[in-house]
Amino acid sequence: MGATLREIMACAPDKDVLVVDDGSADNTAQVAAEAGARVLSLPYNLGVGGAMRTGMKYAWRKGYEQVIQVDSDGQHNPADIDRVLAGLESADISIGARFAGEGDYQVRGPRKWAMLFLSAIMSRYAGTRLTDVTSGFRAANRRAIRQYCDHYPAEYLGDTIDSLVMALRSGLSVTQVSVAMRPRQAGVPSNNPFKAAVYLLKSFLAIFVAMTRRKVSAQKLAEEGQK
Repeated sequence: MGATLREIMACAPDKDVLVVDDGSADNTAQVAAEAGARVLSLPYNLGVGGAMRTGMKYAWRKGYEQVIQVDSDGQHNPADIDRVLAGLESADISIGARFAGEGDYQVRGPRKWAMLFLSAIMSRYAGTRLTDVTSGFRAANRRAIRQYCDHYPAEYLGDTIDSLVMALRSGLSVTQVSVAMRPRQAGVPSNNPFKAAVYLLKSFLAIFVAMTRRKVSAQKLAEEGQK
């Protein structure tokens, strides 16, 4: 993680960097602080959804107009940060997308077909072509930050699917920006058919749960986003 943080700061020296330490038992907070990042340490593990809400609430209260999420596994290239942020000129949420014509990143086997199927469903719902709806390389403007603060799914059942559905139900717009992803520095994606089936089932469950949540007024988000 330290190497990723240093690379981010070298590529985007004008950006503030925040690390949410989700109740880790290792030296995450120390490594992040030594790399020069601001650190929010949670007293116990809340999961990815809880950590994301924490980061968004920090951004909202500090008055940030834009935020971008970058994973610590080195897969997201910090050199693309400005490119993904530029997508906010035309939408509330900008996704740094694989499989959109940039780079040679590939996913094979059952997981690939699951991702293609989910992308087709979400593209139809969003009214725009989306090739990588599970990408965590995402930027949000102030309206989206406000929506995330209260409605980012704490369960985080289907990667980033449920948060995207909730954003669309709130009237937020989404676009994607083509980026070149890099191989993971940690963790190995699975091509196991059983795990792919479980992943797809969890994603559908996440979509169903998100679709049953209360809608948020787009007008309200617009008004609060101007505060």
